[in-house]
Amino acid sequence: MSTESFAQLQQQYKVLKQKHEALQEKHEHLERVAERFRQEILLLRDKRFGRSRDEVPTGQQDLDFVFDEAEVVASSDPAVSEEEESITVPAHTRRKQGRKSLPADLPRVITRVDIDESEKQCACGDQLVEIGVETAEKLVIIPEQRYVEQIQRPKYACHSCEGSGDEDRPAVRIAPPPPSIIPKGIATPGLLATVMTNKFIDHLPYYRQEHRFARLGIPVSRQDMSTWQIKCTNALEPLLELLTKELQHGPVLQMDETPLQVLKEPERPPTQKSYMWLARGGPPETPVVIYRYFETRSSLPAQEMLKGFSGYLQTDGYGAYDTAVRNREDIFQVGCWAHSRRMFTDAAKTTKKAHAAYQGVAWIRKLYAAEHRLRAQLEAETITRDTFTQMRKAELTPVLASFKQWLEKKHRSIPSSLLLGKAVTYTLNQWDKLIRYLDSPYLTPDNNAAERGMKIFVTGRKNWLFSGTPAGATSSCALFSLIETAKSCGLNPYGYLYYLFEQAPRITEAKQWELLLPWKVHLSSSIGSIPKAHLKQLYT
Repeated sequence: MSTESFAQLQQQYKVLKQKHEALQEKHEHLERVAERFRQEILLLRDKRFGRSRDEVPTGQQDLDFVFDEAEVVASSDPAVSEEEESITVPAHTRRKQGRKSLPADLPRVITRVDIDESEKQCACGDQLVEIGVETAEKLVIIPEQRYVEQIQRPKYACHSCEGSGDEDRPAVRIAPPPPSIIPKGIATPGLLATVMTNKFIDHLPYYRQEHRFARLGIPVSRQDMSTWQIKCTNALEPLLELLTKELQHGPVLQMDETPLQVLKEPERPPTQKSYMWLARGGPPETPVVIYRYFETRSSLPAQEMLKGFSGYLQTDGYGAYDTAVRNREDIFQVGCWAHSRRMFTDAAKTTKKAHAAYQGVAWIRKLYAAEHRLRAQLEAETITRDTFTQMRKAELTPVLASFKQWLEKKHRSIPSSLLLGKAVTYTLNQWDKLIRYLDSPYLTPDNNAAERGMKIFVTGRKNWLFSGTPAGATSSCALFSLIETAKSCGLNPYGYLYYLFEQAPRITEAKQWELLLPWKVHLSSSIGSIPKAHLKQLYT
């Protein structure tokens, strides 16, 4: 073979090799894309039809830290050694089987079921003697009572002088009408509290409540209820301002946001998304939950709600929060381990090689196990807050160091387009925020308290779908804020709303609004006509 022919063959070989490498690279890329789509389809199917919980599939819960990463754990993490892997099961009390007892504070009406008098005679001729009573309890429910409160105000006048003898006062005298949060209306505090509780706790839209009233023969329309809602929240604005100020005084603020559709926004189409924002904070002994409606999901709402606050801000990884506090040296961002765990859980449900995803879940589970154990000691007051912080940091710092080493190794080997790669990348990108919860005893590993508050709104949104006007959306935020703050302070929301609607129109001085704050209600000497027991915690 000539030199020229050999050179041509070499050139052809190089060209074919380049094409082969390009095709191989394209093939690998398409495989990754196909795997990503497969995982996303499985994840969507799981979210649509599966259980809405952050858990790995059955049979995988007990997988621990070994797998193919034993060399990483053994060499770098003494906190995850074989000695510490032993499990001690604490003593526990077995739950009593059978039906739970009915609440002791419910009134008892005794119904005595006795044998016939003829059966109380023994065959020997003596009278049978009662030797005991067998008791069984059944629950009786009487439908809610409805009646019309007719308020009569007698009029008085003088027939002799027809008022000329006392010109400083009116000729016809009548007592002023009782104060009402909605003057000249038919709504009483009990009716208003029932309507608002039905919508904002039981998620019953006004059109369904309208049908319910119609079945009872009572003419109450959805427009009436919407008007009552706005008038009530307008009257309670001073109280909401106090709650917002109290929100700024705590060491930690948690935030979250979710879409909201408002139909009649000025210069915006009805289909355009608006957003409900939530902030949860305040001093630990007086927790406050505030909802706000904004037209945007940009950083501007977060900046607005963070005015006057300094301390720890705990959120998910949404970038608007980073922008909102970019120039704030008095705010320290804290991440959410629940979001990281959720991503590893999603990956475990969909990837073909799930052992690495299970490992990620196991690492995070170890953080929560330590948190629950130490937090229980803190709540039992066996350790102080400072001791709790020191113990938590000392125990988890080496665990987190090894976890980060594991993440960095996975980051180099797993494409970031796959669900597991996204979980690893998210956790590494959020790392400094995620570990900051170790710095304060008031911080927990996740933002779940705020997410639970937002879930109440999301559940209601599935029923009433949208708000008609910006005023209605703002009013809904006010009622969600009052209800969720009352629940956080251990009050029955219905009782608290009843109390507010009854007491608010009686306020004559601005400082009296402080007596209506949820954590001061039980200290107030005047509870009005509602029994004080109704303010106890009945919601779980």
